[in-house]
Amino acid sequence: MTDKNEKPDGAAAAESNPEKEFTLSLTKYNDAAAIALGVLAKVCKLAIEGDGKTILSLCQEGDKLLGEECSRVYKGKKISKGIAFPTTVSPNDILTPYTPLATDPGENEIAIRKGDVLKIQLGAQLDGYPAIVGDTVIVGQDAELTDDQKNLLLATHYCNEALLRLLLPSDIHPLSTPEKPHKQPSPYEVTQILNKIAATYDCTIVESTTSFNFLQNEIEGKKRLVLHPGEGIPKSEGTPQVGEIWGVELALSKGSGKLKDVPGKRPTLHKKTDTKVGLKRQTSKTTFTEINKKFGNFPFGLRQLEDERTAKMGIVECVRCNVIRQFEVLGEKDGSITSRLFTTIAITKAGINKIAAPPEPELEKLITDKSIQNTELLGLLKLPLKKLKKKKPAAKKEE
Repeated sequence: MTDKNEKPDGAAAAESNPEKEFTLSLTKYNDAAAIALGVLAKVCKLAIEGDGKTILSLCQEGDKLLGEECSRVYKGKKISKGIAFPTTVSPNDILTPYTPLATDPGENEIAIRKGDVLKIQLGAQLDGYPAIVGDTVIVGQDAELTDDQKNLLLATHYCNEALLRLLLPSDIHPLSTPEKPHKQPSPYEVTQILNKIAATYDCTIVESTTSFNFLQNEIEGKKRLVLHPGEGIPKSEGTPQVGEIWGVELALSKGSGKLKDVPGKRPTLHKKTDTKVGLKRQTSKTTFTEINKKFGNFPFGLRQLEDERTAKMGIVECVRCNVIRQFEVLGEKDGSITSRLFTTIAITKAGINKIAAPPEPELEKLITDKSIQNTELLGLLKLPLKKLKKKKPAAKKEE
């Protein structure tokens, strides 16, 4: 990994021009997205056809593919490239990203079964520009989906599409005019709109579902949108603007939408913080040095470190001293099935561009007795994410 302060070709000239810098970065965001989308498709296929496969094997395969694909691009360029988010597979009621360790007995043997609802998420980065994507799939190509599963998938899809449209800044909103500028909805208003869609399908928005703006080498920028903030969770801050990249998370439940720690699950996903503290134990120092060199500020799984057993010891002091943050494994409080989508978007003058997004579900296979009837919600879902190009008037023929 190269020095993150080293500027690639053209970057120095772009620094004085934010618009040009954003345009240059989009190429790398899009290239990283192509990798993430390709790997997600393969992992999801393995999962759907993988009755009996272990969650560990799916995570290992995803990380292997991410590493291989990243190594094939930008050869000879002195830039960092690799995993922006390790492959995680969260079954059924488990909501937060989950990636088990090979050295944890029991956890490494957990297998997926036909009918399981899996949340799969992963990401790649090129020169520190990340693209993360996540989807929810059902194990078993010929699985007979229950109405609960169908309604969960429908609610998740429509809530996600609505959320993206609610993120449109006022200056590029399709309904905004000079006479009547569009007013961007508040986080509370966004939550209430999504609640209405979710309730149509007897679902609930999960508490503290959070979207962040992305920066180079950072997936948790200062701006964030928090839906249903739970106790002790930071509130929303800032609003999406043209020239920004956002990682948009959408999580739903067929139950209460409240989360609890999942007993017996070790936190295995971590991320470096900005805290500076002198570590005392040598194993902690060794672990932190490896983390800093390999991952920088990107999330990582202990499984990605050179020696899992050493990492499990070294990470303890790192977390206690807050130089590393651990992501607890959380699940639906009442045990109901959950869903999660993750979309990386670019906000440009032309509108919102889905850089890395889960594939559209086959809606014809998800028909139930529930559907959205509210005209305002239907109107929101019909809004274009990009400005419609005005047709140029045809040139008049010379007589």
